[in-house]
Amino acid sequence: MTQNPRPSDLVQDTFPDPAANARPSEEDVLEAMKDVVDPELMVNVVDLGLIYGVTIDEESNATIDMTLTSPTCPLTDRLEYDTQLALEGLVNSVTINWVWLPPWTLELISEDGREQLRSIGYNL
Repeated sequence: MTQNPRPSDLVQDTFPDPAANARPSEEDVLEAMKDVVDPELMVNVVDLGLIYGVTIDEESNATIDMTLTSPTCPLTDRLEYDTQLALEGLVNSVTINWVWLPPWTLELISEDGREQLRSIGYNL
């Protein structure tokens, strides 16, 4: 004997998570990028002023315009890897667009970054 489904059997017990479909904001990406630390200066790339821009497309793919304290810095692979880890789960993919203009200067360091550098002995 086959029973007809009851109305309660037709109701979904789970609902879609609206946050799962939400596109992250530039602020979300920048906050996550504070976990990416310059291995030489031991300050995050956001407070160092190394992030020049963030673009997020409709599919939640991020492109980050980023520079280095020196064009000859040998640590780009490390920063790319750390960026991938920091943004995992927040964006679908990330591309770093290494830019050199305008050149990075000490004036781009945030006040938080300056305090971090002072705490490890830099005189700014």
